[in-house]
Amino acid sequence: MSEQELAHKSVEYRKKILRYIYNAKAGHTGGSLSCIDILNVLYNDTMHVDPEHFTSPDRDRYIQSKGHTVEALYVVLASRGFFPESDLETLCRYQSHYIGHPTRKVHGIEQNTGALGHGLSLSVGTAIAGKMDKKNYKVFTVLGDGELPEGSNWEAALSAAHYKLDNLCAIIDKNELQISGPTADVCNTDPVDKKFEAFGWEVRHVDGHDLKQLKATFDSLPFTKGKPSLVIAHTVKGKGVSYMENQLRWHHGVPNAAQYAEAMQELDFLEEAIH
Repeated sequence: MSEQELAHKSVEYRKKILRYIYNAKAGHTGGSLSCIDILNVLYNDTMHVDPEHFTSPDRDRYIQSKGHTVEALYVVLASRGFFPESDLETLCRYQSHYIGHPTRKVHGIEQNTGALGHGLSLSVGTAIAGKMDKKNYKVFTVLGDGELPEGSNWEAALSAAHYKLDNLCAIIDKNELQISGPTADVCNTDPVDKKFEAFGWEVRHVDGHDLKQLKATFDSLPFTKGKPSLVIAHTVKGKGVSYMENQLRWHHGVPNAAQYAEAMQELDFLEEAIH
């Protein structure tokens, strides 16, 4: 997919995230908007995965550790044809499979997640299995910077380096805000790059909203043979909607009718500006 096509996709995905959250009156808006460009590039350019071959042992794997921003994952999976987009009209409704965290009841989702700090461990196990089975698939996981204080992440990071999992790429959605405040104030994990390097990872920094930079970074995997790769994606919570950007209240805020209309108008302007 071309850079221009990816740019249009990012705006389209932002509109859909807002639409489904607005209709459901529930969801994690800010974090879904901060990680959507990452998921866009992964699913539309980087990963070898599709609905028809989702059970293939050779497919690439994606595990969303920051499971509360599942709306971003849902809209991308629907766009790729894993399920009818109309299914998302049932988001957070009674008896719907499309709940507020990833579940394997939804086609295209590898693992149930939501308890923060578990996704990297699951990804390490999946990457070890790939090595044992002599498969060439890659494993990707997106973590929130707010979940990094969970100790299970560091046990997984140590294991990934020990087993030389160069088929594993972890991506930190570093928007610097979590539910209870700035990550630096709640439990500071910086310098996170130096910590992962000390644990034996190869680390790269990227602008998490620069599609060209994301594509080039993922195309260069693994960064070093025999080492797991970490991408620190510097993002903006609520990216794409001016009044949501870097605002803590939009961690799980839901727009009212006027706010929704304003957001959609802003995104229309963004789409028109793409050349």
